[in-house]
Amino acid sequence: LGQNKLMLRVNLVNGMQTDNLLDWLLEEDKENPGVRYYALTSLLECSEDDPDVVAAQGEVMASGPVPVILAAQHPEGYWVEPGSGYRPKYRGTVWQVIFLAELGADSNTEGVRRACEYLLEHSIARNEAFSVYPNVSPRGALHCLNGNLLAALVRLGWVSDRRVQAALNWQAAAITGHGEVEYYKSGTAAPGFACGVNQGQPCGWGANKAMRALLSLPGHLHTPEIQAAIESGAEFLLSRDPAVADYPYTEKVSSIWFKLGFPLSYWSDVLETTAVLVEAGRGSDPHLANAFELILSKRDKHGRWKLENSLNGKMWIDIERRGKPSKWVTLRALRVLKQAGKYAVN
Repeated sequence: LGQNKLMLRVNLVNGMQTDNLLDWLLEEDKENPGVRYYALTSLLECSEDDPDVVAAQGEVMASGPVPVILAAQHPEGYWVEPGSGYRPKYRGTVWQVIFLAELGADSNTEGVRRACEYLLEHSIARNEAFSVYPNVSPRGALHCLNGNLLAALVRLGWVSDRRVQAALNWQAAAITGHGEVEYYKSGTAAPGFACGVNQGQPCGWGANKAMRALLSLPGHLHTPEIQAAIESGAEFLLSRDPAVADYPYTEKVSSIWFKLGFPLSYWSDVLETTAVLVEAGRGSDPHLANAFELILSKRDKHGRWKLENSLNGKMWIDIERRGKPSKWVTLRALRVLKQAGKYAVN
């Protein structure tokens, strides 16, 4: 880092040794170069044209998971088999676009652009939403899938594409119930995050993913309909204690809510719930107090967070080791705490 960045002073609460954490996240790491890229841009708020950021993103494309994922891509732009790309789970096209965005891939590279274009051409149903089904039926439109893909496509520079805009409009309308939206018993079943996979009940995981997508939009694209959907999502997520996560479900509360991981798939965790609520301007809501306490309680003696939930063995490449201190989870936690004002970088 340049001399000006070496002079950074980090102020913390709760005795968190963030000076050391930042050093850890900013170190060169051939296995997880995206951590450094996102630490620079989201924690230190360096611009995309900052020389350190440019170098960090170059390393993302040269080492670690991203080049392994891109090496498995077919020339046409898909992974494993042509078509809508939801399957095989975690190795198909849908998942690679999500992972590439999460890992900090450069949106201007040919393989990434080709992947996004293939996805947009082959995965959208006639209702303008993404579908989990191979035949791209609108019955397979789910908030978790749409939210994940839209957040990824916005991150990868496709927010102005008419197909992305249409899918965003579907997402907002399907939440609020305004407009001509088709609901299906097997998929998005009713306004307010109702999902057939969840026996028609509102889905907390789906709400988190939809919120991530809508909140990723630049401010000038927050139409009244999108803002109404965001408010609806915030109210739903705050209707339960996120640290308990007993959102409507027919079985016991999934333990995954309380196991912090990276990358997430269709599931969610308390850290993601807290992140979207903070992003929605609800960081000071008293209903989040237990969530912050739970997140902070998960630090080890060095102030780091462990990888508790993992897709290792299912993706094209493993990312970190379950049960060990995780740069990615620590990055996720510090992003939320920083935005919530729990610590500041000066």
